[in-house]
Amino acid sequence: MPYERIIFEKGEGIATITLNRPDALNAWNEQMTEETIAAIREVSRDEDIRVLIVTGAGQAFSSGADVGRLEDTFLKGKTPIVETGVGRWMLGKPAAITVALELRNLGKPVIAAVNGAAVGVGLSVALACDVRIASEDARFIAAWVKRGLVPDGGGSYLLPRLVGPGMAAKLIFTGDAIDAKEAARIGMADEVVPQQDLMKAAKELARRIAQNPPLALKMAKQTLYRGIDESDLESQIDYEIYLQYALFNTEDFKEGLKSFMEKREPKFVGR
Repeated sequence: MPYERIIFEKGEGIATITLNRPDALNAWNEQMTEETIAAIREVSRDEDIRVLIVTGAGQAFSSGADVGRLEDTFLKGKTPIVETGVGRWMLGKPAAITVALELRNLGKPVIAAVNGAAVGVGLSVALACDVRIASEDARFIAAWVKRGLVPDGGGSYLLPRLVGPGMAAKLIFTGDAIDAKEAARIGMADEVVPQQDLMKAAKELARRIAQNPPLALKMAKQTLYRGIDESDLESQIDYEIYLQYALFNTEDFKEGLKSFMEKREPKFVGR
């Protein structure tokens, strides 16, 4: 499909989705949502793509829900509630609050390059990525309570798993903004770099990841998140063994073993 509200680029095993409503600080509207979900699914289908980077155009990563649409719905009565994110979710349509789920379910690693403010559901999207590299200009804001709302887009699930329940409560109950340095201190951001180096750092990490076998990456992501939620160590070890047996039968496992024994760089083929 043609993309107008995102910029979608592919090359060298890496795809980049740039949210592209800079005049609206990349607030989520229907079109940007549909295009983002379509691009994520295209990445899923494309066997040449091994890593996805998500970032924003302009000064923000994403300012969250489109306030203008909310005003039209709840203050002016111009837009039916079924066309809000909640309404679209209930009708099974693409919605901003489902983007986080699409990213988490993608069988490929996802890097968020957080270039500016990540607010509300925009924060949830950043949290749903596997790794977050933040520029020094980034801000993280769990702003829902300031609008009389609760977290959406999986924010109440994702945030405490990254920063712990106490810090998550503090951020959600206050709606306070935190900068990139504080986000890194509490575990919300994994790396902080100067603004001008953000995409360079994200692409360098993506290239290192993309050198690895895609089936192993997919299963590593599966077992990582299963392990976060699994309450029983023995069950998780059983799951790891199940995946290891599956990987023993791949060409890439044999290539990884042979290249190690032959002291050379591996050449993975994705099978």
